[in-house]
Amino acid sequence: MPANELPDVLRVEEIAEGRYRVNHPAEDPENRNVVFSGQIMAQMIMACEHATGGSKEVKSIHAIFARAGRYTEPMELQRETLHSGRAWGSETLTAWQGERLLSRGLVLLNADEPDLMRHAAAMPDVPGPEGLAPDSGDFAYADTEVRFVDDPEATAPDGSPALSFWVRHARSYASVAARQASLVWCEPGLLIALSMRPHADTVRPEEAHHSVSTGVIAHTAHFHERFDVGEWLLIHQQSSYAGRGRVNGHGSVFSRDGRLVASFEQDSMVRGMTQPLDPKRSM
Repeated sequence: MPANELPDVLRVEEIAEGRYRVNHPAEDPENRNVVFSGQIMAQMIMACEHATGGSKEVKSIHAIFARAGRYTEPMELQRETLHSGRAWGSETLTAWQGERLLSRGLVLLNADEPDLMRHAAAMPDVPGPEGLAPDSGDFAYADTEVRFVDDPEATAPDGSPALSFWVRHARSYASVAARQASLVWCEPGLLIALSMRPHADTVRPEEAHHSVSTGVIAHTAHFHERFDVGEWLLIHQQSSYAGRGRVNGHGSVFSRDGRLVASFEQDSMVRGMTQPLDPKRSM
């Protein structure tokens, strides 16, 4: 697919030294007026590319989401360089809405180097995207095609609930950062619901933000190989722990030809509430 110009949500505007204005999607993807965690991480990655001029690529990003942001309010990122060397660099990014600190991310950057050794986890044996039904994919980056592997009882080898789905973006990007940003946007949205699957007699995803308070608290993404978001990518994830009002899960991302290109881990909150929540504002 041909490379296209960046959409507004992946454009960052430096308004002062290390300070960036970012854009919200044209439509609220969940219709809740709560800024999606994947969006914030994606825009942090783009701010790092702006700062480095693409001389280094993001190796990993770890973000903590302290407060919910609002789509009805503008958002800015503040960048602070922790270290900048020949092979490695690191940046701290803080998301603000006015005086409200929403999130802080630590981004590790690196320059590509030749192999000394090589191995990677194998892609799970699941059906390819051809023939699978398209899904709306509200959790994903805009203009993304999503196709779920239809196996509601799927488990990982350790017995934890697992989920696999294919994603493909409508655009290809020349920018490595834009590819990473587009992928990280797709990662956080389903691990909480996956953790509920073995407990359908206790809690269901549709109760989230109504009688159950849920939200992504921390997410870490690692990038291993370059990839094209305009081609099919398999996201395979599993919920490894649920308890004490918290859930933990992790996932791997594979190219269509089976290469491990990225991996991620997430800590989230899932707790029952005694009073009804406002789904337009609550986690």
